[in-house]
Amino acid sequence: MDIILYSSIALIAIAFLILVIYVVQTLKTLQTTLQHVAKTVEEVEKQMHEIGKETAQLLHKTNALADDVHKKAESLQSVFDAVKQVGVTVQTFSDSISKTLTTNEKKITQAIRWGQTLIEIWTKWKEKRK
Repeated sequence: MDIILYSSIALIAIAFLILVIYVVQTLKTLQTTLQHVAKTVEEVEKQMHEIGKETAQLLHKTNALADDVHKKAESLQSVFDAVKQVGVTVQTFSDSISKTLTTNEKKITQAIRWGQTLIEIWTKWKEKRK
């Protein structure tokens, strides 16, 4: 019976030794994997830091561009105001001419007739001269 007991203890010890060997191998593999993960995380942190710097630079450039566009838009506002004033002036002038033409329509028609008559007379006089 002692032999069975000692054999069982030896078998348990061997099984425990095999278990420990597999656990050690698993832990070593896990350690290697964790080291790779740590390196990857460090690289990602560096890349994120660089991306942060580039983003900040891009943001500064964008703000400068927005300020420049705003200044140019403000300077163009005076041009638009001037064009608007020209449009108002032209409209006023056009309205004035329309009113003048309406009030002097008979005189204008008569002046055109006189002009046509003078042109006909001049043309006939020129033909007789030849």
